[in-house]
Amino acid sequence: MVRRIIDLSVTLEDKPTSPAHHRPTIEYSNHDESWPLFSKLFPGIGPESLPEGKAWAVERISLSTHAGTHMDAPWHYHPTTDHALQPGGRASPGIDEVPLDWCLRPGVKLDFRHFEAGYVVTPEDVEAELKRIGYELQPLDIVVANTRAGARQGQEDYWESACGFGRAATLYLLERGVRVVGTDSYSWDAAFKFVVERFQRDGDPSIIWEGHKAGRDIGYFQMEKLANLDQLPSHGFQLSCFPIKIKHSSAGWVRAVAILNE
Repeated sequence: MVRRIIDLSVTLEDKPTSPAHHRPTIEYSNHDESWPLFSKLFPGIGPESLPEGKAWAVERISLSTHAGTHMDAPWHYHPTTDHALQPGGRASPGIDEVPLDWCLRPGVKLDFRHFEAGYVVTPEDVEAELKRIGYELQPLDIVVANTRAGARQGQEDYWESACGFGRAATLYLLERGVRVVGTDSYSWDAAFKFVVERFQRDGDPSIIWEGHKAGRDIGYFQMEKLANLDQLPSHGFQLSCFPIKIKHSSAGWVRAVAILNE
């Protein structure tokens, strides 16, 4: 048996994978440019002191916790969670409080690439896809959605090119014990553009960020901007997705990978 690992994370770089306010700014210093700091920390040491006169390479990054492949915590959706599970709910956990046991679990891929941009996924859609792939959800499965956005990574229209999950479809997963989900799209919900259009047309506030806000009822952790989901089978793999530990943060960057034994 051979183990194969598939990288499900995007490379963090200043590219159009999201609106400008979510793009990181990365300042690079190479082995020659870093000498001012290197010499300050090591007084009396100059280029003649190190092999080929090279110091170190270092980067300084400014970015949102929601830039690149990341995991949202229930704190992102609402200050309290689990109102459907206990009276009054409880305080929403930050990304540093995700149970680590939830981050290394069997993965299930839902192929929703046939849905148009802006489409809102329903429980019936999830049921139909599970039937198609012949899989019954188990508690703590990690469910990821392969959408049209996966093929638009790096393009200007990436962040509004795919379907999103509605409240009912999200709760369908959560009520069956799923606690970590993910998408290769910019957002778990349909893009803001489409939600705003529908709200202006119908005046229904319940559609605003409805997939995320389902986390008020049942707390869950949600990955966005995944990659290479088209390379995965529908199930039969492990998914590893441990987020960076940032104190009571609404999100944390994650290096998500799929592990297949073939």
